[in-house]
Amino acid sequence: MDSGHSHADASELLHELLATDQELGPFLDDLARLAALEISRELPVLCGITLERRKRVTIVGSSDEEARQMDEVQAGFDEGPCLEAQRTGRLIRVDDVAHETRWPDYMSVVREQGLRSVLAVPLDVDELAKAAMNLYTTAPGGFSDNTIEAAQRYAGLASRALRVALRIARSAELAEDRQRAMESRTVIDIAIGITMAQTQCNQDEAFEILKMASSHRNIKLRELAEELVASVGQSTPATVFEN
Repeated sequence: MDSGHSHADASELLHELLATDQELGPFLDDLARLAALEISRELPVLCGITLERRKRVTIVGSSDEEARQMDEVQAGFDEGPCLEAQRTGRLIRVDDVAHETRWPDYMSVVREQGLRSVLAVPLDVDELAKAAMNLYTTAPGGFSDNTIEAAQRYAGLASRALRVALRIARSAELAEDRQRAMESRTVIDIAIGITMAQTQCNQDEAFEILKMASSHRNIKLRELAEELVASVGQSTPATVFEN
């Protein structure tokens, strides 16, 4: 991207990314690719973005395969500038990995890849997630003050976009969880009806019978209900509801 690329252009591109309604993984990849283009002015830059969500796995987005490998290695060692920036909220700058003594295992891999400078910028997401942007280049001292300012400006824009993407993802996950819960309730209700018919008991007694069988067989109540429904020749019922 040329030097005429503006702050407004980056903001518009981030809005376009959000409008594509992607899942978080592809969104982070696009966010990282845009960061690499936005910040690659003085030198070519690789970018990785790491997002850690509470009670969910860490998601890594990358501008290219090399950046992905670097961030996966960093996650494997559970140490490195991006993880430190993510955990502490502080910008981390490595002017020359040849002389860097922090994170020795990870830095040895970075050196092997011919990368010389690293810049890790925390992203301000929310209380339910932590994220950071990791930038690599092949020249020592590759991140000048101007480049760091550009990276921080982009990080501000990316943070806002990521907050929106996370809200969208959480809404989708909540809807999916609700759908699963309703489907579980539907098949369990049908199984209760079958049990009532087979044993001539009432609803509460049928539910207790199913719970005891579920505990005795050490399987989930929904799985037992699905088996019972299938045993009388019915397919697993689908629950349909409108938003």
